[in-house]
Amino acid sequence: MNNVSLELRNKIFKRNNYACQKCGFSDPNGKNLEIHYIDSKVLGGTKEERNAITLCSICHKHAPDNKLGLNQFVSEKIDGEILNTFRKSDYSISKKTKLGMIKSFKKGLHITKAPRGYKLVNKKLIVNESSAKNVKDIFEEFLNTNTSLTQIAKKHNLTTSGLKKLLMNTTYLGKVKFSNEESQGEHISIIDENLFKSVQEKLGQKTKL
Repeated sequence: MNNVSLELRNKIFKRNNYACQKCGFSDPNGKNLEIHYIDSKVLGGTKEERNAITLCSICHKHAPDNKLGLNQFVSEKIDGEILNTFRKSDYSISKKTKLGMIKSFKKGLHITKAPRGYKLVNKKLIVNESSAKNVKDIFEEFLNTNTSLTQIAKKHNLTTSGLKKLLMNTTYLGKVKFSNEESQGEHISIIDENLFKSVQEKLGQKTKL
């Protein structure tokens, strides 16, 4: 659950008719709905009503953390009934597992698969020097050349969507994320904040074209 006041939470749910804005899943009690920030804090987003929408727990888990990516994600509608099987499975996750994930998050530990540029050692993200250089090269190439996303993706053995995901991954800033909340991780950042922000700006410009 996001760190948002109950009053604001209910206000956003009411504005969105207590329904997920992607799949349409409705929950009048709001128990199985989540507040998703359109722009994450690292990209300058604020915890205000205008920067938040309602998503179900499944869609929230897979939604991008920036406005451009989220708009595209939400526009690609899916029938909420199709997700019910996954929804039931998601609800069955034990409280013990969730508490363990939250505990790791609060310690600044990465709790999912290590992204390109890192490797997991004893549950900690460690920089993989060779692939970390590749990540830096990808960021620099995208920012400083006119090479298309498709060409860069092909060159580095990625899909176009995989490349976009890599370029928007705040793990490279030394951050960890759980349930749409971010905090400073224990791992070393690969990309500096100025480069990351410049890449987000160029990504935004390309999406508008």
